[in-house]
Amino acid sequence: MYSETDIQSAVDAGVMTPEAASALRAHVTDVRERPATDEENFRLVNSFNDIFVTIAAVLLLVAMAGIGQAFTPNIDGPPPMAGLLVAGSAWLMAEFFTRKRRMALPSIVLLLAFVGGVFAALLGTLVVVLGADNFGRGDEMLIASLVSGSALLTAGAAWAHWRRFKVPITIAAGAAAAALTVIALIAGAMVPTGGNPENLLLGLVFVAGLAIFAFAMRWDISDRIRQTRRSDVAFWLHLLAAPMIAHPLFHMLGVTSGDAITPAAAAGVLVVYVALGIIALAIDRRALLVSALAYVLVALTWLFDRFGAVELNVALTALVIGSALLTLSAFWTPIRNSLVGKLPSNMQTLVPAGA
Repeated sequence: MYSETDIQSAVDAGVMTPEAASALRAHVTDVRERPATDEENFRLVNSFNDIFVTIAAVLLLVAMAGIGQAFTPNIDGPPPMAGLLVAGSAWLMAEFFTRKRRMALPSIVLLLAFVGGVFAALLGTLVVVLGADNFGRGDEMLIASLVSGSALLTAGAAWAHWRRFKVPITIAAGAAAAALTVIALIAGAMVPTGGNPENLLLGLVFVAGLAIFAFAMRWDISDRIRQTRRSDVAFWLHLLAAPMIAHPLFHMLGVTSGDAITPAAAAGVLVVYVALGIIALAIDRRALLVSALAYVLVALTWLFDRFGAVELNVALTALVIGSALLTLSAFWTPIRNSLVGKLPSNMQTLVPAGA
């Protein structure tokens, strides 16, 4: 059995022409009598060797971080040498396990290690050069500038990694770094002027989440039948955008305040979750539903507890949410087809093709 990644790898290597790959995909789709977008395919582990390599790579990266830490043991901030060694090691391992072997899980881990290592090395170097003792109250803008500058350069490093290895999660990592750049600059400029820093940060995260969601839709629209790597890139972007959108929304409703949830807030959570569910169905991405699930569980548990089902509140919550999600999963395609069919024709061309 050949996976989508295997087919794309054959096209990249010149073994199979794009036309032949498209014909093969169309044939398999026709035989299975289901749309290619129905299952939102996602390959993480191809064999146990992926896990074995990942464990070994993590051990090596931890060792590199420890060796780097020994060079600068007493600095206040990320150790730059540790970040540099981690990033360098991750890139070198990616040359074999990503570029040659095309191993999914190790590629993801190595990309995250590379991006994190670059950011730590850049930020740590700036802290060492400027001196940690020079930072104090009133230096928020300077600190924000250091963070945003490091994040911007990290986004550039992620782009270089993408150009070399084409790991789908790389675009999401670069988008996260770019979002951090903007958020740090705006927060650094506005926090000293007063106001609630938490509300400001959450607002910025929400706006950044919407921007990343729009960016993900651009990748999705370019591959509506999800046959190329562009669909995998969109998957990771949606996975990044979903919590950035969901958390500020539910924080505004008061769900994150714990026992301070009100009936109106709980009802609002359910309404927002249904709205997110409709969007998830329309774009055929389940990330929005998963990212908001914890908040719905909290709200429903509080509602059952408030209305007297104290001993069974957790069980009833799990029953309601589990049943709803299983039903939605079982009938995802017909429900989605019905929903998409009711959209305006110009919007139907912007979402993945239905059955």
